[in-house]
Amino acid sequence: MNKIILLLTVFILSFVNAQDKTEIIFKESPIILKINTDQLYGTLTTPDLPKKYPVALIISGSGPTDRNGNNPMMKNNSLKMLAEALAKNGIASLRFDKRGIGESKGSAVSERELVFENYTEDVKSWINLLKQDKRFSEIIVIGHSEGSLIGMIAGGKADKFISIAGAGDSADKILKSQISAKSMKQIEEMTFPIIDSLKSGKTVKNVDPMLNALFRPSVQPYLISWFKYNPQTEIKKLMVPILILQGSKDLQVTVQDAENLSKASTNSELLIIDKMNHILKVIEGDQQANLESYNNENLPISEKLISKIVSFIQK
Repeated sequence: MNKIILLLTVFILSFVNAQDKTEIIFKESPIILKINTDQLYGTLTTPDLPKKYPVALIISGSGPTDRNGNNPMMKNNSLKMLAEALAKNGIASLRFDKRGIGESKGSAVSERELVFENYTEDVKSWINLLKQDKRFSEIIVIGHSEGSLIGMIAGGKADKFISIAGAGDSADKILKSQISAKSMKQIEEMTFPIIDSLKSGKTVKNVDPMLNALFRPSVQPYLISWFKYNPQTEIKKLMVPILILQGSKDLQVTVQDAENLSKASTNSELLIIDKMNHILKVIEGDQQANLESYNNENLPISEKLISKIVSFIQK
C-alpha cells in the first residue's frame, strides 16, 4: 500500500512498481529560480535511487495555467499526475509556475512589457539550474500546448524534447483559422488586417472597442513577439530526439498540428493517442464529457501517454 508522509513542505511518497515489485521512494520539494530580482517557484520531484536518473522539465500551457495544469476556474491536476507517473518510473521532474502565475505571481511583467521571450528565457534559466544538479543524467524538456513552442525555442541545450498537444502553425495562422470557423465575414474583415499588421511587427493604433479583448494596445507587443515563431521552423532547429504526442479528442489542437510538426522534423517520433483530450485525459463520452474533464481532478491521465513518455526517455 502506498504511504504518504507529510514532513513540513516535503512530501515523501512510496509505491510498488507494478512490473518489478521494487519499492521506490520519491519526494516532492519546493525549488526557487532567482533571475535578477525576480523569483520563480516550482516543484522538484526526485526518486530515491542510488545512481543518476533523468529529469524532465514540464512546461505548462497558455493563460493562467499553473505548474499542476490548473487555473483559477478549473482543477484537473493533469501535469501533477504526469510528474507523479514519471517519478514512479524513476524519472525526476521539475514543474513550475510561469512568471505572473500562481506562486510566481510576484514576478509578473506588466502586460505592455510582456513578450514571448520572457517565457523562453525563463525556461533556459530553469534548464541551466537543472544542469548544475549532479543527480541528473540527462534533461528532457516536456512542453504542453503553448509550452510546446516555448520548449522548442528554449530546449536547445536539453537532451530530448517532447511535445504534447503542441500547435503546428504560427499563432497568427491559428487565430485566423479560429476566427474563420466561428465568425461572420464582417469579423474577418475587421480582424485579419490587424493580425497581418502585427505579424509584420507593426502595432495598430485604432482598434474597434469590441476587439479589445484580443487586440488592445497593451497586448499587441506580446502578440507581435508570439506571431514571429513558426513551430515547424523551430522544431527543425532541434538536433535531439523528439517525441510528438497528440490526442484524438483534443478540442484545442488537432491531429493535423501534430502531423505538421512530425513532417517538419526528421528526427521525431509521432504518436496519436486515441480518445485522449487536451489535458491528457481519456474521454469515452461526448463533447460534454470532454469539457467536464477539465474540472475533474480525479480522472487519471492516459496510461498510453505515460508508457510512451517513459519508454522514450529511458531508451
